[in-house]
Amino acid sequence: MAFRDRYTGLINRYRDHLPVSDDTRIISLGEGNTPLIRLKNIPKLLGKDVDIYVKYEGLNPTGSFKDRGMTMAVTKAVEEGSNAIICASTGNTSAAAAAYAARAGITAFVLIPEGKIAMGKLAQAMMYGAVTIQIRGNFDEGMELVKQVALQAPVTIVNSVNPYRLQGQKTAAFEIVEELGRAPDYHCLPVGNAGNITAHWIGYCEYSAQKGTRVTESCAFCDGNCRYAGGPIVGNRPVMIGYQAAGSAPFVRGEAVKNPETVATAIRIGNPQSWDRAWKVKEESGGWFDELSDEEILAAQKLLAQREGIFCEPASAASIGGAMRDIKTGRIPEGSTIVCTLTGNGLKDPDTAIKQCGDSRMMTIDANISSVKDAILGNM
Repeated sequence: MAFRDRYTGLINRYRDHLPVSDDTRIISLGEGNTPLIRLKNIPKLLGKDVDIYVKYEGLNPTGSFKDRGMTMAVTKAVEEGSNAIICASTGNTSAAAAAYAARAGITAFVLIPEGKIAMGKLAQAMMYGAVTIQIRGNFDEGMELVKQVALQAPVTIVNSVNPYRLQGQKTAAFEIVEELGRAPDYHCLPVGNAGNITAHWIGYCEYSAQKGTRVTESCAFCDGNCRYAGGPIVGNRPVMIGYQAAGSAPFVRGEAVKNPETVATAIRIGNPQSWDRAWKVKEESGGWFDELSDEEILAAQKLLAQREGIFCEPASAASIGGAMRDIKTGRIPEGSTIVCTLTGNGLKDPDTAIKQCGDSRMMTIDANISSVKDAILGNM
């Protein structure tokens, strides 16, 4: 049997577009190549002529988009001789860092806010063998501690301040364009630390550049110093829209949020590390930032699961919830092709999902045919 075409991860697939050499030891778990799913039922509910796709990043190896960046960050850390990595995390970054460190045979240190992380994510970090440190503080405080300790200890930061993270994450945009045959008209994402919206814009700009339009001389990711600036670039780039939780919406407020709170733990970040770049993405793409209440986020999560069979974590649902609202109001016009990134799998936070459903989807009956039959007929 020949294995020449076997998929071996996004670095090997996009090697020519990533900062690796032929000698680089690739640390991969087969990440990337996630499905782009066209929604069938939700557009009908909206009553609008739109094409909505979801990029289901929850099917990456550790269940979130963080794997795209982590394969690059850990690959480069190992290449540069590092024996340990460190991150602050609301959950998904810690899971990815721990898994890729295990794969590489190095140590992962993860700082998480005590009591503010979904159990699925905490279980991952611990099971993968990370040194897990809970702090009596929030993600933003943890991020500052990580940056300080990296100056004093031999550890490599693998949060999105690490430029290799964004290089890996940009490949999601490559996959979307390749599958659609063009960039979407609108791309909607949840925004927490804002690295992902930045990375997608990098990807769309680079893909556009290599196909032959012109990149602006001051683009969000390189300030005109990349190999594509001023070069041939054709093809469309999408309007980029970032949605935040109302209790954790620094981009909407125009300033950092000191004590962010939301049920969407993955975007419970008050001081985004990619602040300046994300603002440039908004301006260059003609996009915007907006916010959703926790109730809107959870309603979108439940609707996506029960109408489309796609289970994402609460933060992910901000993208589809925001898109639906903007489609209804006409801010996203009819005739548009829209991609919504679902950043993480619903199994990351099963407790929140179960609380939403309550007892409405669960019943206890006697173990006999009559009881089963009555239960079925009573719910048809």
